[in-house]
Amino acid sequence: MKKKALSLVLTVLVTSTIVFTGCGKKTTTNSAKDSNFKSSGLPIVKKKVTLKIVSPKSALAPNYDKMTIFKRLEKSTNIHIDWTNIPDTDYQTKKNLLLASGDLPDAFYAAGFSDADMNKYGKDGTIVPLGSLINKYMPNVKKLLNKEPDLKTFITSPDGKIYSLPVGEEMGTGKNNIGSNPYFYFINKTWLKKIGKKVPTTLDELHEDLLEFKNKDLNGNGKQDEIPMKFISNFWCADIGNFFGSFGIPDPYTNAPYDHLIVRNGKIVFAPEQPEYKQAVQYFSKWVKEGLIDKSSFTDTTADSLFAKGKTKPETLGSFVWWEETEIVGTDREKEYALVGPLTGPTGKSDVVRSNGSAWSRGAFVITKDNKHPEVTARWIDQLYSPLEAAQIHWGPIGEVYNLKNGKLVNKPLPKGVTMGEYRQKVAPSGVGVVTANDFNTIVDMEARAKERINRIKNVFAPNMADENIPTLFFTDDETSRRNQIETDLKAYVNKMKSQWLMNGNLTDAAWNTYLNNLKKIGVDQFVKITQDAYDRYQKQNK
Repeated sequence: MKKKALSLVLTVLVTSTIVFTGCGKKTTTNSAKDSNFKSSGLPIVKKKVTLKIVSPKSALAPNYDKMTIFKRLEKSTNIHIDWTNIPDTDYQTKKNLLLASGDLPDAFYAAGFSDADMNKYGKDGTIVPLGSLINKYMPNVKKLLNKEPDLKTFITSPDGKIYSLPVGEEMGTGKNNIGSNPYFYFINKTWLKKIGKKVPTTLDELHEDLLEFKNKDLNGNGKQDEIPMKFISNFWCADIGNFFGSFGIPDPYTNAPYDHLIVRNGKIVFAPEQPEYKQAVQYFSKWVKEGLIDKSSFTDTTADSLFAKGKTKPETLGSFVWWEETEIVGTDREKEYALVGPLTGPTGKSDVVRSNGSAWSRGAFVITKDNKHPEVTARWIDQLYSPLEAAQIHWGPIGEVYNLKNGKLVNKPLPKGVTMGEYRQKVAPSGVGVVTANDFNTIVDMEARAKERINRIKNVFAPNMADENIPTLFFTDDETSRRNQIETDLKAYVNKMKSQWLMNGNLTDAAWNTYLNNLKKIGVDQFVKITQDAYDRYQKQNK
């Protein structure tokens, strides 16, 4: 499992912090007119060309010049990459230092360029527009953007230009995307059987089940140590945003720029100022008072406590919210827990969260103004946007992770004692390339757990999701600046009040009115308007 920007203002550059040998300014030449360059076919150049590329890498990964996938790419393209690999924990800081110094590489791979970066460095010419290069020298990227027009809109900046390439894995589309509902709620069906109940379908049924979980010794150890319900407030896959949907106002929270926002009939709505949100908070505060919700749910900031409580002996966890059950309770207990579908609330509503954002990220690859061979660079990176290469960049190369059978990548057994997550970091650089939903049907096998999750979303939750959500929007510099100022205070205040009201049960009409007034003072109306303007702009571009 996986699920991202850091901005620094630099006034002093300490040159000893990081040295990038030979990345100095160059005179740009036109590779397209060079007899050494081939505009199609392989190799890309007759005589070897060296490009200097900066990239982050994980602690488990070797330097990229040691990776099989890049060795093969050099052999087929005749392009040598002089890699500067920066530990991913330091990358953003050192990337910004490098940009401030003006001592630029030819390109940044897995670039991690934020929208603000692209607005700034695109405007001042530090990074070059890619539109012409895509049209002339990047057939794989061009084909991808033609097949996925929303992806082209996604990477187009407010000035109408494309400064970076995307990265992503589209596991399922639309409502059926693997992350469209991150909050799966599981209940201990072994305990349900002991009390003679079935998996609940309403909040009232669940309430009765949790009361029995609390009051009966269902693990048989003679102690009242059963935990009826556990979640992690304001955690991307463990929040109770779905439960608010039982009142008609699901509250998405994934630690992203669109937290607490939903779309209704094309209009952006801030969920925590709606009357249904108030009703939900008042309702669930009673559960806290009755001891049905573990109070650490409101104070935990990591998943450590949830993981620990899922594996106690004897088992003590009655129900929980998480991405999947196995991670919390382990393979020995996973079959003792059942997935709970949409729960109908007091007013007959059973809406489900539909996450905002996109399956893609932009800012993955940029070419700088000092690159002497932009056409060569464009053709080199384009190789990694063919479906077959993109899949290998994301998960690992043929021969190490996959066998190629009838044009499809088929998983090989993992080395003994190694998890897929660990192995992937050692053999697959990721960082660029797009694997579409169609590619999972035709090019590469999807992991079994991912398939199961998508099927659960499709069959259980998608019918109760809204048709609309907010894609990853591209804000202007002014919009970003003002929106970020408001968002920090707005989210902090909303999250604080939600936890306070749920734990203390003191959400009166007077308290609610004061809260609404404070939201106005913080700037909620302007926050919504800025988001609405960017959303409308996206919709217009995507027509």
